[in-house]
Amino acid sequence: MKILAIVQARTRSTRFPNKVLQKIEGKPLIELLFSRLARSKALNEIILATSNLANDNLLVDLVKNLGFGVYRGSENDVLSRYYQAAKYKKADVVVRITGDCPLIDSNIVDQVINKFFRDQVDYCSNVDPPMYPDGLDVEVFNFQALEKSYNLAQKENYREHVTTFIRESNEFKKSSLGYHTDLSSLRWTVDELVDFEVIKKIFEYFRPNIYFSWLKVLDLYNKHSEIFFINRHLIRNEGMNMNTGPKLWKRAKTLIPGGNMLLSKRSEMFLSNRWPAYYSKTEGCKIWDLDGKEYIDTFLMGVGTNTLGYSHSEVDNAVRNVIDTGNMSTFNAPEEIYLAEKLIQLHPWANMVRFARSEREANAIAIQVSCAASGKDKIAICRHYDCYLSGNLSEDDNLLAELRPNSVSKNLRNTVFPFEYNRFDELEKLIQQNEIGVIKMEISRNLDHEDNFLHKVRKLATDKKIVLIFDECISGFRQTYGGLHKFYGVEPDMAIFGKALGNGYAITAVIGKREIMEAAQTTFISSIFWTERIGVVAGLKTLEVMERERSWEKITAIGNDVKDRWRKLALKYSIDIDVWDLPALASFTFRSENATTYKTLITQEMLKNKFLAGNSFYACTKHTLEIIDQYFEFLDPIFSMIKECEESKKHKLILKNSICDSSFKKLNIQ
Repeated sequence: MKILAIVQARTRSTRFPNKVLQKIEGKPLIELLFSRLARSKALNEIILATSNLANDNLLVDLVKNLGFGVYRGSENDVLSRYYQAAKYKKADVVVRITGDCPLIDSNIVDQVINKFFRDQVDYCSNVDPPMYPDGLDVEVFNFQALEKSYNLAQKENYREHVTTFIRESNEFKKSSLGYHTDLSSLRWTVDELVDFEVIKKIFEYFRPNIYFSWLKVLDLYNKHSEIFFINRHLIRNEGMNMNTGPKLWKRAKTLIPGGNMLLSKRSEMFLSNRWPAYYSKTEGCKIWDLDGKEYIDTFLMGVGTNTLGYSHSEVDNAVRNVIDTGNMSTFNAPEEIYLAEKLIQLHPWANMVRFARSEREANAIAIQVSCAASGKDKIAICRHYDCYLSGNLSEDDNLLAELRPNSVSKNLRNTVFPFEYNRFDELEKLIQQNEIGVIKMEISRNLDHEDNFLHKVRKLATDKKIVLIFDECISGFRQTYGGLHKFYGVEPDMAIFGKALGNGYAITAVIGKREIMEAAQTTFISSIFWTERIGVVAGLKTLEVMERERSWEKITAIGNDVKDRWRKLALKYSIDIDVWDLPALASFTFRSENATTYKTLITQEMLKNKFLAGNSFYACTKHTLEIIDQYFEFLDPIFSMIKECEESKKHKLILKNSICDSSFKKLNIQ
């Protein structure tokens, strides 16, 4: 009878890479684990089962040098790895140990093995149900059970987690080693960096002894519980039910402030620990996550960047040609001239153009140039998110509770003055009371202009010799072939474009009248990566495709259709909603104190049907009628659930996730 312990470990952990190689007191975690496990009296042999990838070579060499055997197999099909390792070693009984359990106790291992034989079962563990601290996990099963599981288990989850099929199936006799006290909430495993810090403190406390029993650790917990506090928020076996994207998102937040570079893409804005978070590829209006699951994006389409759809072949091929021929050099890219000429052709009031790569850069350029041209540094700005937030937001009225304009110098107070959309009287008063040199605003987002508002602003700016800037980063190329101001027949002195201009590639533009734009020569506005070639080439090709396909007409029609169907669906279930924004950026809000809960519910339920959705639908030319029909087919029963929740007031019972963070408040909503 051969009893074989197989320790599964690899270095490519999503949440904490190379964790098994992290050192405590000069010894890698995997060495501490093997050393403690080797004290078992019941085991005949211990081996490592790892992947056949090159990045695990260091781990393999380390374990071999410790005098233990190694089997290498599939990285993701861990069940296959176990089966092949056990078969290779001719094991009769297999003991499963995971590499994230450096506190494994050989006495518990022997107790589970003894109970396995005493109960004459196929499977025995101390984790089903869990009574011991997380990190002391031991599973024992006979080779026949492993082989049957290997042959019958088909689900990806079964192949990855080895014993899940055995534990869920009724075909196997099972028993469990319990404990008189439920200690399962204690976390002594290593999945994340904070776990490692706890384990490190434990070994440091007992040094130089590495063979202390788990009961000694429990005694330490009872006497010095503060050592264990930093990881107590983590959930036992959370990773078993978590896909790769959410795992990676948790890791990202330990490395990148906020987790990423854009607030609008944070998982907490959608579905927290269930949001796929990261993509492997895109096409049309489809996204594939890191686990290969395919989703249809009827939500944000890159947060408004891809009106022609993801991975547009013509735009991508133009960019590939740049990669092949050269993206950067000491010389300039001629496409800068061609794109500038095209933008001026589309906006004849403009004479000159400056390019950047991000919206924030373009806004900064516009402000810097306009202030230089006007000779004044005070700005009137219509309330909307980015610029208002970074410019002069009061400390108690923020778009999200945690946001503060802490990065803005207090010396800049009283240089930026907000006014409400459609409140011409507010703007007039600001200009009467302050030396305003620039008015900066969006054309229209959530409200249509009233009482000739935009034309009044234009006349006021002209009369007072104030530079008028229209921020078209979001609205541009969605309702017209160019800026939304063309739709209203109002011409600014400057306009800013971004988002849709490059169909996913980084390119923004500031266009304006010559007498204003030439002020750029009197101030330092320059950046090396504004001269790279990909952005302008993508912009040129995007405009070419837009013009040929008349994309703005298509996405406006799609958006109007979606808005109409939302209204009809809300009417069907007697739900009060407000529908707003440009058609191609269609959004709605529930008139309910539980609006954020319902938005989260939509995301949760639509994700089950492989749709990315919320309370917005950013249209692209790849959104077919069939896709829209399917979207509403899945949305209908969710509205029914919302109706029931409104009537029963049991709205929290429908969520399997925390409520998403509130979106940006659109400060021009009344």
